[in-house]
Amino acid sequence: MNKSSLALPPLTTSGRKLAPLIDHSLLSANAAAEDIRRLCAEARFYGFCAVCVRPQWVPLACAELAGTGIAPATVIGFPSGSPPTAVKVREAEQAVAAGALELDMVLALWALKDQEYKTVGEDIAAVVRAAGPGRLVKVILETCLLTEEEKITACRLAVDAGAGFVKTSTGFAGGGATVEDVRLLRRTVGPTFGVKASGGIRTAEAARALVAAGANRLGTSASVAIVTTD
Repeated sequence: MNKSSLALPPLTTSGRKLAPLIDHSLLSANAAAEDIRRLCAEARFYGFCAVCVRPQWVPLACAELAGTGIAPATVIGFPSGSPPTAVKVREAEQAVAAGALELDMVLALWALKDQEYKTVGEDIAAVVRAAGPGRLVKVILETCLLTEEEKITACRLAVDAGAGFVKTSTGFAGGGATVEDVRLLRRTVGPTFGVKASGGIRTAEAARALVAAGANRLGTSASVAIVTTD
C-alpha cells in the first residue's frame, strides 16, 4: 500500500508537531496483514516516529517501513508482564532477529506488588541485554494498577536497569495515560530519560496536554485523528 492509494486528510498545525512523537500502534489480537500494511502506510504518510505491532507482525512491519526511518516496534511480555524472564528474553531475541528496533516490555507487576524489587530490576535488565546496543527498551508500568510509591519505584528500577523509557500503560488494563501520572514519571526520571504516554489517547487536545506534562513519546491507535483534527 503506497501513499497514492490512501485517501487521508492533511496534517493540522498541531499535528505537524505531534506526528514525530507518535508510536502508531495496533495491538489488537484480531489484526490482519492488511491492517498492518495500512498502519505502516499511514505512518509513512504522516511521518510518525514508530509503528508498534504484536511480535508476529514485526517482519511485515519491517518490510513496509524499510528505508523510511520509521522504527518498527513491538511488545514483550504483553499485556500482563507475567511471563518468566526467560520467556521475555526469548521474545526480545526473536523480535530483534526479525528487525524490531524498539521493544515495549511490561514489567513484572506481580513482583513489584510483592516488593521483590531485585526480580523486577533483573527482569528489565535481561530484556535490555537481549535487545542489544542501538535498540530502545521502553518499560510499561501499567500505572492504573499502581500506587504512587510503586510508580516511583518502578521508574527508578527501569532507569537503573538500563532502559530508555518508562511508559504509562498497555491500554489493556482498564486505564490509560493521565496528565498527573506523566508529571510524576517525568519528575521521577528527570529531564533526559524517556517518558511515553499511552492508553486512551484519542484527541489532539489530550495529546498536547500529555506532552506539556512531560511525555516525549505518545502511543496511540488514534494517531490519524490526533494529527488531522484540533
